[in-house]
Amino acid sequence: MPFTDVEGVDLPGHTLKSVIAAVLFAGLLSSCVTTTTGGFQTNTSDEAALENYTQLALAYYEEGDMTSARRHANNALAIDSGHADAYVVLALISQREGDLNLADENFRRAIRLDRSNSRARNNYAALLFGMERYKDAFDQLEIVTNDAGYDGRAIAFENLGRAALRLDRDRDAESAFIRALQLNSNLYVSALELSLLRLKRDDQVGARQSFQQYLTIVEFFKLPHTPRALLAGIQIGTYFNDEKLVNDFSLILTTLYQESPEYKIYRSLTDAN
Repeated sequence: MPFTDVEGVDLPGHTLKSVIAAVLFAGLLSSCVTTTTGGFQTNTSDEAALENYTQLALAYYEEGDMTSARRHANNALAIDSGHADAYVVLALISQREGDLNLADENFRRAIRLDRSNSRARNNYAALLFGMERYKDAFDQLEIVTNDAGYDGRAIAFENLGRAALRLDRDRDAESAFIRALQLNSNLYVSALELSLLRLKRDDQVGARQSFQQYLTIVEFFKLPHTPRALLAGIQIGTYFNDEKLVNDFSLILTTLYQESPEYKIYRSLTDAN
């Protein structure tokens, strides 16, 4: 359950072209940008310039152009050295480039400047999880999930559940996955993990219910099953004498994932029987 599986980086969903188009429409780019500094004309308001520099920095980051992303983030900081969102962009750049300590520093600086910035905390939690600082990630996500206005709250609950699992806090994990599904019933990871937690405490009926929700989601979105899901399906199917589920999932696990830990568990179970 590596953190790369989790919805870590939360960015506004704007492409570089759409951001540039919006800035052009506002009359803030094109003729207002110089070829030497990439800056806005002095008659542009600081507030508008900050917003546009930050949006451009994020858009270049998403395009993979770290040089331009960093330049625009620094342009924003030249206007306002306390602009939290610019530090978030610098943190994301450092994280992608492997400078994790610098990323940590910039995330912490952003949060100090704007303690209500749930997007910054969510992205910081992704970094912390990747650094195996699970308790710190849990603490950040717990704050994020208390922000009822945050549009990424459902995923934050799912990530909170995953952090709780790494801390062996199964009850907290189960509660987090339930809340995630209440906010977004299409979160197949939460449905699967909830099923596995219920299997772990021998709640077979609850496990089957959650697993059926998982199946409904992945079938609708045509998503592949992971070895983790395949093994869960085999275990649940065996308990409820669902031969089709057991046979189908056993075939997939045996055909595609013989190197997985789940396949080894499956073999030990079948050998024992």
